[in-house]
Parts: sequence; C-alpha cells; structure tokens
Amino acid sequence: MIGSGPGGEGAAMKLAKDGRKVAVIERHDQVGGGSTHWGTIPSKSLRHTVRRMMEFNSNPLFRAVAAPTRLSFPQVLGWTQSVIRDQVSLRSGFYSRNEVPVLRGRARFVGPNTLELDTGRGRVRQLHADNFVIATGSRPYRPEDVDFSHPRVFDSDTILSLDHTPRSIIIYGAGTIGCEYASIFRGLGVKVDLINTRDRLLSFLDDEISDALSYHLRELGVLIRHNEEYTKVEARDDEVVVHLESGKRVRAEALLWANGRTGNTQDMGLEDLGIVPNSRGQIAVNEDYQTAQSHIYAVGDVIGYPSLASAAYDQGRFAATHITQGKCDVRLGRDIPTGIYTIPEISSVGKTERELTAAKVPYEVGHAFFKDLARAQISGQTTGMLKLLFHTETLELLGIHCFGDQAAEIVHIGQAIMSQQGEANSLLYFINTTFNYPTMAEASRVAALNGYNRVA
Repeated sequence: MIGSGPGGEGAAMKLAKDGRKVAVIERHDQVGGGSTHWGTIPSKSLRHTVRRMMEFNSNPLFRAVAAPTRLSFPQVLGWTQSVIRDQVSLRSGFYSRNEVPVLRGRARFVGPNTLELDTGRGRVRQLHADNFVIATGSRPYRPEDVDFSHPRVFDSDTILSLDHTPRSIIIYGAGTIGCEYASIFRGLGVKVDLINTRDRLLSFLDDEISDALSYHLRELGVLIRHNEEYTKVEARDDEVVVHLESGKRVRAEALLWANGRTGNTQDMGLEDLGIVPNSRGQIAVNEDYQTAQSHIYAVGDVIGYPSLASAAYDQGRFAATHITQGKCDVRLGRDIPTGIYTIPEISSVGKTERELTAAKVPYEVGHAFFKDLARAQISGQTTGMLKLLFHTETLELLGIHCFGDQAAEIVHIGQAIMSQQGEANSLLYFINTTFNYPTMAEASRVAALNGYNRVA
C-alpha cells in the first residue's frame, strides 16, 4: 500500500485479514493520510466546536446567566489537534495488531514490481511485491500565479497553521470545502467573502437544498459572489486583494484558496509503466480499480470521484478482494451519501428533483420541517428539513435530502430502505414503522406521511 489514508488502510486491513504479507508506505511521520491530518477530521472538528459555541451563545437560558463566549481560531484548533491525536493512535493500533509494518518514506516505481523507498535520510532501499495499491490521496490545487508562500495566503491544508483569528477572509471557491470553511469562520465572527465561480452553490445538490444553504449562509452574514473568476491575486503586507474579471476588487486580511484538488502522483515513476495521470494528477482505473498495469491498483482521491473518505475505504477493501480472489463481485453502492458539514449541515443520497424531471420519472415529494419536530424544538435546532422523493405509482424511494442538525446521521435511515430491492424499498416502511419519540429520526415518518397524503 502506498499511503495510509482511508483507501490504503481499507486495503491493508483486508489483505492482512486474508493472510497476505502486507506493508504500508507513508511519507509523513504519522499514519492517517490527508483525511486525518488536513481534511475530513480537522474541518469537521473545527465546525463542531464553532457550532457548539454558536449554540451556547444563541440559547436564551445561557444568555441569562453568562456572557457570550468567543473562541479564537487557535483555540478551536486546539480541540482539533486532540481529535487528530486520538485518530492517529487508533489507526496506528490497527497496523500494529494486524502485524502490518508501516515504512516511512517516499515511494517511486523503478520497475513493474519494484519500488524505491527514499527515507529522506540518505538511505534508499528497494521493495518488491506482486501487487501494489496506490492510495496517495490529493492535495489542494495551487495555480502558479498565486503566491502561496505569502503569510496571508492559505489553502485548505495550510489554513490549519493560521495562528490568529483574522477580522476578514476571502474564500475563493465555493465547493464543499469552501462552504464549510465559510461557516466556520463566520461562526467565529470573521467577515467572509465567498467567491463562487459558478451560478449557484453546490450545484450537485437538490436545488431546494442548495437554495437553503445559500439563504442560511447569508443569514449568518457570509457575502456570496456568484459567477466570478479571478484575474489576479495581490498579496500585500497588510491585506490580500483579489481582482475579479467583473472588475471588482475584494479585500481582506487573508485569503483561503479552496478551488479544486490535485492527485498526489508526481515523481512516482508511473509514466514509465504506462500509467499516465490526467491534468489533475488523477489515475484512470477499471471497475476493479486496476490501472493500466493490472497488478497495480489505485483507490481514493487519487482516482477522482467521489473523493470521499468513506468511499475510499470501501474501494481499498474491494481492490484487496480482487487481489486475493481474482474478482470482486461487490461494488460501491449505486447511491453514495454525501455529507457536507456546513452550519447547518447537509446530507443527500439518490436522485435530485432536477435529475428525476430530466429523466421524466413520475415522482412526488414529502417534507418534514424541523421546526415541527418535538426533538428539534427541545434542542433549539429548528432550522432545516428532511425531503423524500418517491415514485408516484410504486412509492419507491428515489432520493433523500436533508438540511439541518444531524443531517448526515438522519439520511442513513432512508439510505438503508432505498438500498432494498422490490417492495422492501417503499415509502410505506416509514409510515408503518414505530419511531422513538421525540427523535430527529421520526422526520422520516413525518415526511413519508406528508408525501403519501399527496398521492393517496
């Protein structure tokens, strides 16, 4: 395995359990990959802490007995680092218990079955294997005309080294990472300009959910600028100025560049083996995650979509199964859930209204608004909704879209039903099932009843 992120870990654990001799190569000091150290875990930990602070400050009971709490960016980073340490300890234990050695250094192919491992200490050794799994992940895309060495210019990795809370920040790129950090910084009281190169936020989402995100980010105080492209980034001693094609000049104390990612495939000797990454450093694979060399597999962010830690882990396991058995009949589910940890959070699985309309599928909609749920009223988290899309005639679930507190948890209830075959996948499951009360989970029943009333 080259890389100890979710993809490499999934493959290594599966192969070890199947009795194969396995080694993992990791170029960083600690295991876990980008997901643990710079991506999923840090941003979600930051978001959780900021959200808790906002919840405390907005609660009328707490306001009556205490002044509002204000945390700095370095303070919330402190909690993030403790979570990262726990994750590293956990994952290191996986390798230790399964007797999988972790070799430190940078790997490069010098032949179809040979790697050269440079430890960076003047020592180079060669490793030989029958099979390889490339799980090297990705890094933030850095255009050449932006000076990332400037102390006011950051990407989604280096932002974790920010040692103060800026009064203002420009976030260029309104994808998942950009929207999440817009929520985080605005929650800390930072003035945020979110520059979107497209005409709406997260266009892969259901339109109603995308519109809700835009509305609530603006309610937080985020200024969103759609359909904008930069022409120049001017980093000065006291500010950063982003010049836009529209003629605008946007100023702030700091810039977070969050516009795209690049696969970590540089200087690996892949081209000599006929494995040629695309312009974004991504490797093409077949349905079994094999590259142009059938004994070399690639999984995770380095192969592109869906670029999710959850999917990468499963891809690693599937590639390992193909190595040991020569086939893998299991595939990633047709519908992979997406979790977006904005404030409030978003999660979706299945088709959107736009997709169903384009495909001319007769469907209906069921809503459950959180403001009507007892559990949401108790917790004070009344912003949001659960939306179920289902076939008008068969009642088959076609899409689940959730916006609000615990959205990434709630969506899995619908996902489990939607993955069933035949009559087991039906809106009636929610109507005929008893849910704990009061819970956020009962949103599924409320939405199902709301939708069923439209067709019954």
